[in-house]
Amino acid sequence: MYDTIDLDSPNDVPGRALREKLDLAATPWVAVSLGGPGAEIDEAAVQKLSAPDFQTAAIYGDYRTSLGDDATVHPTIDYSPGSIRDDFDFGLLVLVSMAHVRLAEQRWGRLDDTRWSGWYELRLRLSRVGQLVRADRVLCTRRRGPSESSHFAYVDPRNRDVQLEREAVATRHLRAIGAWLPHRTQMAQRSNATWPVEASVIVPVRNRLRTIADAVRSALSQHTSFAFNVIVVDNHSTDGTSGVLDGLARDDCRVHVVRPAATGLQIGGCWNLAVASPHCGRYAVQLDSDDRYSGPDTLARVVDKLREGPYAMVVGSYRLVDFDLREIPPGVIDHREWTDENGHNNLLRVNGIGAPRAYDTALVRANPLPDVSYGEDYAAALVFSRTYRIGRIYEPLYLCRRWEDNTDAAPPIELTNRRNLYKDSLRTREIEARQALAQ
Repeated sequence: MYDTIDLDSPNDVPGRALREKLDLAATPWVAVSLGGPGAEIDEAAVQKLSAPDFQTAAIYGDYRTSLGDDATVHPTIDYSPGSIRDDFDFGLLVLVSMAHVRLAEQRWGRLDDTRWSGWYELRLRLSRVGQLVRADRVLCTRRRGPSESSHFAYVDPRNRDVQLEREAVATRHLRAIGAWLPHRTQMAQRSNATWPVEASVIVPVRNRLRTIADAVRSALSQHTSFAFNVIVVDNHSTDGTSGVLDGLARDDCRVHVVRPAATGLQIGGCWNLAVASPHCGRYAVQLDSDDRYSGPDTLARVVDKLREGPYAMVVGSYRLVDFDLREIPPGVIDHREWTDENGHNNLLRVNGIGAPRAYDTALVRANPLPDVSYGEDYAAALVFSRTYRIGRIYEPLYLCRRWEDNTDAAPPIELTNRRNLYKDSLRTREIEARQALAQ
């Protein structure tokens, strides 16, 4: 038997209110319902759970949503030290060990009087005193569709106070596990190497016939006081993209088309090929093949910021648009949750760093990006921010298209889970590296 606590909105639970609910528990385990109205616990599935050992602080599992005659199972993923983002999906039901709740209270006191982050703080504390275990079975059903996506919640200005509180909770967690690092003050060392140009715009592409010319032309239209070029890595396109690129290269000598000898490269591998090219300049600046710069001064502003530090990496802001470049909600994504003092720590909590991204080429050559097509930029940001300061530009410099062929367009749950597992693995490795550095 177990007592039940209902959290209609787990991302909006005051710490004191959750404390009071836990104080009323009279059983060794408490079932924390995260599904809101209409969530039904599968009692038989819960009873069949194997007896947890003393290291298990919480158990969660898959869930089902049911709309009419249709039912969809939503698989969850395993929890790791890098699963500290506040939108980790625990499904609809978490069985919490009261012994571990009390152990956490003995070590760190009662839950803080947070306004929105009671559940977030509790599960971070539980992860420090035990294991959060995924049961490979459906534990709960919700008689309605899945909740609205919170993909951009951490950059929505309406959530600013919530995110500041979440950052404080996450920072306390990093301090408790020895992964918090003080303010980064080290700047990148300016390379004395001879470079063909000051900056290169890097465009990895595969089969973007509808957008590639627009992207490259937006790079070529930049007004700068320095020499720059555009390196396009054509990753074995088959839809006519290659012909368009060859034409652009014939028309403008600043366009260099690189074609990998190997097949199967991902975006990170294409980036590594571009920065290793003899055409690559001192700075490497991102432009995706279906996006464009918002004005002719983008490249100059980014390079000026890189020089100012000098920074290892600079990240700008972007505006979300549809295929025809009309703004769509939530509009400008500026990542103002970043602060110079704590951004490198808070980066472990949030799921991205922003765009456009630009790097000191020498540092990318020394620290190649992982050969993946999702999270390669986040991996680089984690590594560089561990040592160096990261420069930020908070005004939109970039138009980021969301359309049917975009890699972020309505991914299925299986793809979302794979992506989240990958980023959690990046955070786990980074936490371990920072713990070693802090010792």
